[in-house]
Amino acid sequence: MSSVCVENVWKSYGRQTVLERISFTVEQKSFIALVGPSGCGKSTFLRMLLGDEAPSKGRILIDGEPLMAEPSPDRGVVFQKYSVFPHLTCLQNVMLGLELAAAPRLGILLGRRRREAKDISRAMLGNVGLGAAENKYPSELSGGMQQRLAIAQALVKKPKLLLLDEPFGALDPGIRAGVHETLLELWHETGMTVFMVTHDLSEAFKLGTRVIAFDRRHTRPEEMEAYGATITFDLPVYHPVPKPPEIIPVFAEELDEKAVRYKAAV
Repeated sequence: MSSVCVENVWKSYGRQTVLERISFTVEQKSFIALVGPSGCGKSTFLRMLLGDEAPSKGRILIDGEPLMAEPSPDRGVVFQKYSVFPHLTCLQNVMLGLELAAAPRLGILLGRRRREAKDISRAMLGNVGLGAAENKYPSELSGGMQQRLAIAQALVKKPKLLLLDEPFGALDPGIRAGVHETLLELWHETGMTVFMVTHDLSEAFKLGTRVIAFDRRHTRPEEMEAYGATITFDLPVYHPVPKPPEIIPVFAEELDEKAVRYKAAV
């Protein structure tokens, strides 16, 4: 789990400003949904969190430390297009991250370390409902199953920060609802911090504990190059905690009477 502090971040490509004056703080275990029109810099901001790109101005802090200028195991990412390897089975797809981390040159583990990696990967496949599909290839899976496999890939290394870039946009509504539930269960279990880019406002408010919108305030043609998108609203989302089942008191005399009737019956 990680806290994130974004301090006056700008992003430009040459003379084109994409993002400007982005500032906010995120507590640990948050689920942040980023929304806004196409081209407003949501995915660009996600790439900066990943470390794939750097801010032109300002800085991003993770747990009080400057963000590393390259992707790291502490940050997992899932894209809209399934980021799985078609020539590997489900188990091999999930194991690959563990193998590359432990043996970066060859990407191969042997003996006890390989058995441990298999056990961890099998457990993660079970967590996303793919325990029975470990020997199948991605081409044998449905779209929802492939996206759950991509989530397992991202989570197997226990990232503190999970980044989701339109991860459910290509899924049918029924499949999407199931993957939503899987993601929420894993988020509650791990306590990681999540940033999700989505165009679906209902999805944002269903999953997020906070919804942040990016948009341009300056939209005249002569302003489009000099000004970028910024935060236009930042809303906390209330998710009620389910009440525990109601406990109906039963008196001792009733219990004794039921026990007597049961003994007589048998």
